[in-house]
Amino acid sequence: MLFSCAGIGNSPPTYKNDLCNIFLEKKEWYKSTRTASIKWGIPIPVIMAIMYQESSFVADAKPERTTCLFIFPGPRPTSAYGYPQALNETWDNYIKNTQSYGADRDDFHDACDFIGWYCDLSYKKCGIKKYDAYHLYLAYHEGHKGFLAKTYRNKSWLIKVAQKVKQRSVLYESQLNQCEHMFIKKRSCCLWPF
Repeated sequence: MLFSCAGIGNSPPTYKNDLCNIFLEKKEWYKSTRTASIKWGIPIPVIMAIMYQESSFVADAKPERTTCLFIFPGPRPTSAYGYPQALNETWDNYIKNTQSYGADRDDFHDACDFIGWYCDLSYKKCGIKKYDAYHLYLAYHEGHKGFLAKTYRNKSWLIKVAQKVKQRSVLYESQLNQCEHMFIKKRSCCLWPF
């Protein structure tokens, strides 16, 4: 089902389980993910599967607050924010290393670039293949030092989440294989990604 007026603003897509419908509804998102994929070598389905897991495509997502005395809202457990749920320090490192001054975690294009950048670092620092959504997510969640120290081995819940990210990446890849031709514009003799 398609919506002509959908995709305006930062609202999450209606059908989060169907990558084709996501890109049909949010027409600019394909260009952003394709740009990040070409730049960092991380497949579009991997970028989107990680983002789905982290924020469910909610632009201003934040971790839930803790509670004080079981009633009053307390502080948030981390500084994670936005589509990629990037921590303040990690986001600052991204901006410094990529010179992406002015980038925002609640901007979809910037979030795609961040996830691509971080996964590329996981490839360089941890030797994780760029299409390996399972291990890329573990490194994304635990950090590179944590991944190399295998901190995830004692977190059965995280292993299950990483499996879900892998499964979603496979699903998204299958869906994209069926519809990507709709998002690639033909110009003269050549195919351009945007």
